Amino acid sequence: ASQKRSNSTPETPRPKRTLSSRSPYALFSPTSFSPSVTPSQKYSSRSSRGEVVASFGSVQAPSWKGQGGDSGCILKLFGSPEGNLTKSYKFMFQKALDVWEVLSWRIEELGDVLKSHHHLEDFTSVLLPAQEPVTVLGQISCDSNGKLNPKSVVLEGDREHSSGGQIPLDLSELKEYSLFPGQIVALEGTNSTGRMMVVSKLYEV
Repeated sequence: ASQKRSNSTPETPRPKRTLSSRSPYALFSPTSFSPSVTPSQKYSSRSSRGEVVASFGSVQAPSWKGQGGDSGCILKLFGSPEGNLTKSYKFMFQKALDVWEVLSWRIEELGDVLKSHHHLEDFTSVLLPAQEPVTVLGQISCDSNGKLNPKSVVLEGDREHSSGGQIPLDLSELKEYSLFPGQIVALEGTNSTGRMMVVSKLYEV
């Protein structure tokens, strides 16, 4: 008669296989990359308050001298009287219309620099369809709140020629470019449909 094998747990189980010191995998184990650090203390109980822990360059022992009180102190306003603050204003408070005026003025000023430096012709509107290559002026923007990428680049046209209109840009025909939001540029390309401009040349300051 055949004897059946009994399924039972051995009294002395075999230990699990561990990585030996000679194994190359032990060099890249999590324990080898985990440095031994002391636990951080509370911020209130720190002992290195006011201590310089890192410095760059050499310091030639600067000395400061002054006299107490307000004697000998004379205040002078520099610049035109129109540009000086004569009354209290809210901190970092600017009207949207004033900001738009400054941005428009900056685009016009840099547009004149681009036109004279690269010998460009007159700029056209970014909203008008054009089968032939045209040159437009504006600043780089993003079509969303995320980071700028080749698919989200938008050109905000200037006030004089484009009335601040926007148009998406197709940069696939450019060999190389480097753009950032707010950059003032002049572009040459075609806008056959009036909805997207295919850029062939990029002019920077």
